Amino acid sequence: MPRTILVVDDEASICQSLEGILTDEGFEVISAESGAEALEKIGETIPDLVLLDIWMPGLDGIQTLVKIKESYPYIQVVMMSGHGNIETAVKATKLGAYDFIEKPLSMEKLLLSVNNALAFYRLEEEVNLLREKQKEKSHITGHSKAIMQLKEQIKIIGPTNAWVLISGENGTGKELVAHSIHRMSRRAHKPMVEVNCAAIPEDLIESELFGHEKGAFTGAATMRKGKFDLANEGTIFLDEIGDMSLKAQSKTLRILQEQTFERVGGTRTIKVDVRVIAATNKDLEAEIEKGTFREDLYYRLNVIPVRVPPLRERTEDIPDLVNEFLEQFALSTNMSVKQITPRAIDVLQRYKWPGNVRELKNLVERLVIMTPGATIDADDIPSPFIRKGDVLKPDYEEALRQDSIRKAKAAFEKAYIQGKLKEYGWNISQTAEAIGIERSNLHKKIKAYGIEDGRS
Repeated sequence: MPRTILVVDDEASICQSLEGILTDEGFEVISAESGAEALEKIGETIPDLVLLDIWMPGLDGIQTLVKIKESYPYIQVVMMSGHGNIETAVKATKLGAYDFIEKPLSMEKLLLSVNNALAFYRLEEEVNLLREKQKEKSHITGHSKAIMQLKEQIKIIGPTNAWVLISGENGTGKELVAHSIHRMSRRAHKPMVEVNCAAIPEDLIESELFGHEKGAFTGAATMRKGKFDLANEGTIFLDEIGDMSLKAQSKTLRILQEQTFERVGGTRTIKVDVRVIAATNKDLEAEIEKGTFREDLYYRLNVIPVRVPPLRERTEDIPDLVNEFLEQFALSTNMSVKQITPRAIDVLQRYKWPGNVRELKNLVERLVIMTPGATIDADDIPSPFIRKGDVLKPDYEEALRQDSIRKAKAAFEKAYIQGKLKEYGWNISQTAEAIGIERSNLHKKIKAYGIEDGRS
């Protein structure tokens, strides 16, 4: 889709000339002969770029620029003027203009400025998209008591500079909590650099964390910044800190205490300012007892402990999580969003989830792919997530909730017929034969109970 450029100049001949040139370059061009008309057209079309003359009667270019940036700060504006001076150019740039070009216009310079401004616009679009993805990455789903307490804790911790030690089983979302803390901090505009402590070989830990100078060792062809250097003024996230070797722990403790280091092969002392968030799935106090984790490092990191609850302690969040995953997978696969029945949710809430939220997400993806219909039911859930009797139990409970035996019989009969229809692929004749009633009688019961065909 071609980018749209709005040309604003009170001289019609300039508008027509620029429209012809830019159209030939593949742009979609619209024009306006006054600031007021330009603002009106911006509201209608939202162009990607505005070429704006400064000297115009009525609302001049500077005033128009201010109004554009107030309402549409992301639209790039290139100012044009036949009476340009440094003071005007500086003023326009301070007010948000991308560039300033003088008349008579050099087509070569104009096209260079236009392409550069649009490249900057695309870059801003990508940055905004990454920011949105980052927000999604730090979004914690759920309304259980355990999760609401966790969210409140994050809300209190986030704005401080306190170091945090996050503990929790694999798959609970410790990284998600770390991102949430960083996003709520005063360092949110700076990077959060992640370090997978379990994945760094012991002989490379110094180079990875501190960086190295050119020629420091064989293969060091250029200078390379380390993780702490990259995280300066931001946050460093030491994931799976419990899996770090004792040698690596010793080196890490030194920089955490002093926040200074030298790159490998270097002599210059580099000082950094980083907030440290660490995470582990291990009991570090037990690891200290075993001699596999340094006690001084533990107390240095454990300023504010945060525990992420396992999924089995927050099963009331499963419906929210499942629906979120269903929407995510539908979006990523360009499919319509599948629905999930209350019976299926009930089965999922009975499972213990040793792999926690990660295991649930993997299962939902599997169900989205493998379930042929538009609805995921309890019978679609494979072993070991479903136990014998889990599918029928909710139907028994529905029958038990009735206040008379007549209603209880009807509730059970409806569930029984529904289950058998699904078992026989909604084939009325086969189902009727299997349960021992006439086909016409089964039709009547289906209609009476309002049972919908589950194949749709």
